[in-house]
Amino acid sequence: MYNETGEYSIEVCFSPLSWPLFKKENSLVIVTDIFRASTAICAAFENRVKAIIPVKTLEESRYWKQKGFVSAGERDGKTLDCADFGNSPFNFMEPGLRGKVIAMNTTNGTKAIKLAAESGNEVIIGAYTNLSAVCSYAINSKKEVIIMCAGWKNRFSMEDTLFAGAAAEKIIKESGGRYHTVCDSAVASIDLWKLACKDPLEYIEKAAHRHRLRRLGLDDILEYCFQIDSTSVIPVYREGCLVPA
Repeated sequence: MYNETGEYSIEVCFSPLSWPLFKKENSLVIVTDIFRASTAICAAFENRVKAIIPVKTLEESRYWKQKGFVSAGERDGKTLDCADFGNSPFNFMEPGLRGKVIAMNTTNGTKAIKLAAESGNEVIIGAYTNLSAVCSYAINSKKEVIIMCAGWKNRFSMEDTLFAGAAAEKIIKESGGRYHTVCDSAVASIDLWKLACKDPLEYIEKAAHRHRLRRLGLDDILEYCFQIDSTSVIPVYREGCLVPA
């Protein structure tokens, strides 16, 4: 697993701040923000939302709202004044959203998506809820894979790194020798996942963001965020929007 054999490599970027050290041409980038953007995006497409426009600024959110689009958005767990709702995955399950285009603004996740897309690589969204689908897509892409953790305000986050480890391990194991890693952050992610995999909900009690969500009263989504393979949707970034692959 941890050697130089294999046609394609897999790496893990712990924070958007480190992205310039990892970005390369013609790669597949899996962006993950487990609490809660990437999980919410997967929930939206499972609910047959048409598309999601990831935005970074309050001005962008107001622009799309004025254009008549549904607006979802938060900063530090607080719903934006111009948003119709926040970024809980449960918000995106409303039947009335089917067929809609949603402009989504998050503290960390949408910024990471836009950053990854600027490099001209293929960008998809990964969560525990679509883990197997994302890993199969990565293996079939026949590209170098980089997992970008959205983190928390450019800092390392436990929940995103655990997902990165789960995905990296699965891709390497199931690729028939085509994928390998010599990336220390990928190896560390896999090792961390091995410590947590028997009971991720118990392990995540160590995570700072878990306690941040509790203080904000937003931790009702924890169990859902760790449901592995509850959907097969694969959100892909194309021409400024996320759409189902």
